[in-house]
Amino acid sequence: MKHKGPYIYEYPRPAVTVDAVVFRRVDKDWEVLLIKRMNAPFEGYWALPGGFIDEEETLEQAVERELFEETSLKGVKLQQLKAFSNPNRDPRGRTIGVAFVGILKDGNVKVSANDDAKEVKWFSLYNLPELAFDHSEIMDCAMEWLEKQIQDKS
Repeated sequence: MKHKGPYIYEYPRPAVTVDAVVFRRVDKDWEVLLIKRMNAPFEGYWALPGGFIDEEETLEQAVERELFEETSLKGVKLQQLKAFSNPNRDPRGRTIGVAFVGILKDGNVKVSANDDAKEVKWFSLYNLPELAFDHSEIMDCAMEWLEKQIQDKS
């Protein structure tokens, strides 16, 4: 193994991804923004906007970039929700995912599918499609977060 420096060890280096859970309120219903995947794995499935971090960016920069690249959405205040580390969460290999969550203040903002997203659409939390990867687990955690946000404002 070729070493790049004195502190490089022969430990596995999992990939790191970020996912954005963006909620909006429409009348009395809550919705989440999903993309339809253009590529394998899970081609044609709905998923949270997200992807792999670049080597020179922070998690926060990566989630903002991925959200914009796939949906044209920017300026959403996102906060880190949780890391997801099931060794089998991504069929492409060992990947650790960090989910971010936020509430879109202006629910009428336009979104459009770009990059590797075939389609982008808002879904009611009460009518979600089957999701790619472990995004159902991420959604469960994000919906608990949303319920707490709603309760705290009551």
